[in-house]
Parts: sequence; structure tokens; C-alpha cells
Amino acid sequence: MEIQRSGEDYLETIYILNRRTGYVRSIDIANEMGYSKPSVSKGMSLLREMGYINVAPDGEIKLTKTGLKRAKEVYSRHLLIREFFIRKLGVNPTTAEIDACKVEHVISEETYLRLRDFMSECLSDSDDSDLKRDIDIK
Repeated sequence: MEIQRSGEDYLETIYILNRRTGYVRSIDIANEMGYSKPSVSKGMSLLREMGYINVAPDGEIKLTKTGLKRAKEVYSRHLLIREFFIRKLGVNPTTAEIDACKVEHVISEETYLRLRDFMSECLSDSDDSDLKRDIDIK
């Protein structure tokens, strides 16, 4: 079963929340994304069935190895696209954030890899090592 855009958004949110707080529950995802608890609950059920997450008895949500890999890929695409929009196109950061969230799901692998190569050159002189690590630029 292919993961849909909403599933990728959930994985990315779980990844971000886990990095921020170290502990993720459905209510945290609902609050972060502005979704209802029932919607998040349904999404978590699907992600669990697909093998992307595990849910502990206390409600903690953890990414599986497969889920973590996919979440990092989506997050990396998001950051790269956002930074391209801001740094190279001069897009307002708020708009760039919103647009990157849309584009990250539909950009082809070929275009993404070319954009990553382009941004690698642009960021090579940057001291922003956390950003380069998160978007997998050496």
C-alpha cells in the first residue's frame, strides 16, 4: 500500500515532535497539525498497519525503522525546497514554508536530486551544518 500525502505529513510531524520533545502522543500531533483527535487516531491506525509506527500502551508513538527513514526523506525534501524558495527565489519564509509542504509530496525524484545538487553548491560556504545534515548535503 502506497503512503498518501497525509501519511507523509503525519510521519514528518512525528519526526519533528520527537526531535523537539523526545515523546509523541496523538494529542501532540493533533495540536501541532490543527487536526481533530479522531482524524489523527485514524491516521495513526493506518500508519501502524503499514508498519511505519508503533504505539506503546501508554500512547507514545514511535517511528519504526521504515517510518524513520520515510520521515527523514520527507523532512529533508521539505527543508531543501523551503530553503531554495527563501534563499534563491526570495520568497517570504512563511509562504516558503507553506509551499514547501505542498511541493515536497509531488516533486519527482529527478528534480529533487538536481535541486539538492544545486543547493549543495549554494550551501557549501554556509556554516549551517545542522541544515546541511538534515537535507543530506555534505
